[in-house]
Amino acid sequence: MLITVTGPDQPGVTSALFEVLSRHNVELLNVEQVVIRSRLTLGVLVAGPDEVAGGAALHDEVRLAVQGFGLDVTIEPSDGLPVLREPSTHTIVVLGRPISAEAFGVVAREVAALGVNIDFIRGVSDYPVTGLELRVSVPAGNAYAQLQAAMARVAVKEGVDIALEDYSLSRRAKRLIVFDVDSTLIQGEVIEMLAHRVGAHAAVAEITEAAMRGELDFTESLNRRVATLAGLPAKVLEEVGEQIELTPGARTTLRTLRRLGFHCGIVSGGFRQVIEPLAHELEMDFVAANELEIVDGKLTGRVVGQIIDRPGKAKALRDFAHQAGVPMEQTVAVGDGANDIDMLTAAGLGVAFNAKPALREVADASISHPYLDTVLFILGITRGEIEAADARDGLMRRVDIPD
Repeated sequence: MLITVTGPDQPGVTSALFEVLSRHNVELLNVEQVVIRSRLTLGVLVAGPDEVAGGAALHDEVRLAVQGFGLDVTIEPSDGLPVLREPSTHTIVVLGRPISAEAFGVVAREVAALGVNIDFIRGVSDYPVTGLELRVSVPAGNAYAQLQAAMARVAVKEGVDIALEDYSLSRRAKRLIVFDVDSTLIQGEVIEMLAHRVGAHAAVAEITEAAMRGELDFTESLNRRVATLAGLPAKVLEEVGEQIELTPGARTTLRTLRRLGFHCGIVSGGFRQVIEPLAHELEMDFVAANELEIVDGKLTGRVVGQIIDRPGKAKALRDFAHQAGVPMEQTVAVGDGANDIDMLTAAGLGVAFNAKPALREVADASISHPYLDTVLFILGITRGEIEAADARDGLMRRVDIPD
């Protein structure tokens, strides 16, 4: 027998209902409850002898107890249905600023057209973007591939970010995350900041763009860009490091992930001399980056040691995972350029952050909003959970974001 209670939420409702049920010695099978804007929906599944569960005495007492609080109640048989429903197969996270009713309606319509059932919806964020998480059941066969394609189309057409993931233990078991640095963890490109000091900013920016689009081999582009820095005093590296601005939400992201026990790392095609002080400040566990050659206090225009290029980034992720004792399926990689393709492909979850098309095509999830903490929502962490932890540590704050 299923008892469903709806109406204004208030203390004492559950206690009064179970006081009645206890007098009739019924067996409790399941309880589910949700409160939305102070409106309660409470479902209680019980079992008992036919003369009790189907008897007028129990039904009348339940109605009297619940209606005494001004709530509505329905009582109906629930034979032949499983006590606990099968878990959802996938999650769909929709992020937008804003998410229009039209956009969400398109998501729901596309999902329904493929025979995918929406099992559960919850809000995961109201800042800095609106975030909604749908748990869905996808039929066997090619429905998942069709759903991927449909959600990609909807994201582009409706101007929202949509991430589709397996809803399994692996989603909640991520333990290592690595970030690209330039235009991901920080705003801008360090090489361009350095090139500005020698008047080569425009030329270097053009090479960087070509490399990030995948039109130019990274190692070749790196060597060409670094060559423009020959003769630059080494002290400039420290000066540029002090000018670095983190991407909005970066500190919140790292602070939250550390609370959850994540290992955090940096994998960058940039330069160790600039990145290491930042990595130390952010309490990073791992760092992989290129090293500029310095002779007599000046840059030679060359790099030394192993180049951290596209394959090198993926290798660094694997090395970090091995050192941390974390299986690759429990890793996350976040980047923005073509040189991040191998790294994101190797990770258990690859997130393209304001990325070039070449990377978005291979990523598991793509984010087009300029806030790094949106990565947390894709991992299933809610804004409420983030801010509750921040409030306990005296770190809770929100910055006004212009519309």
